[in-house]
Amino acid sequence: MLAVGTPFPAFSLPNQDGKTVTNSDFAGHWLVVYFYPKDDTPGCTVQGRAFTASKADFDAAGIKVVGVSQDDVTSHKNFSHKFAFTIDLLSDTTGGLMQTLGLGQSEWKGMKFWERTSFVVDPKGIVRKVYEKVNPEGHEKVLLDDIKQMQAQ
Repeated sequence: MLAVGTPFPAFSLPNQDGKTVTNSDFAGHWLVVYFYPKDDTPGCTVQGRAFTASKADFDAAGIKVVGVSQDDVTSHKNFSHKFAFTIDLLSDTTGGLMQTLGLGQSEWKGMKFWERTSFVVDPKGIVRKVYEKVNPEGHEKVLLDDIKQMQAQ
């Protein structure tokens, strides 16, 4: 797993609309990059809806949020529209970024999924905190509180 204090690796991934998003798009901002297993599944829906519901709080604190999974752009687009998400979902279909970060995988019903993991990246692009095996219930509140504490230091 990528260590705290390490620069977050460069990435260039399409969002749900097919627009390429890179880490340079977030330069000068705090960033939450959350990885989730699969579009339109219960826990992933809870997490996406929670980030959408609290987007104004993250925006007010100067924090950007993106979700990443191995699902393709079409899947992300359908998932985003179904639940009216206001955050970008990035498509890492090759799993390249997830492998670079050292994310773990779990197996469920014979299928492998990337483990739910979140990274907090500071305005200089440095990883400040990593959350592994995240419980999607209330995780957005934990992130917001933790980042506000980091910003105050």
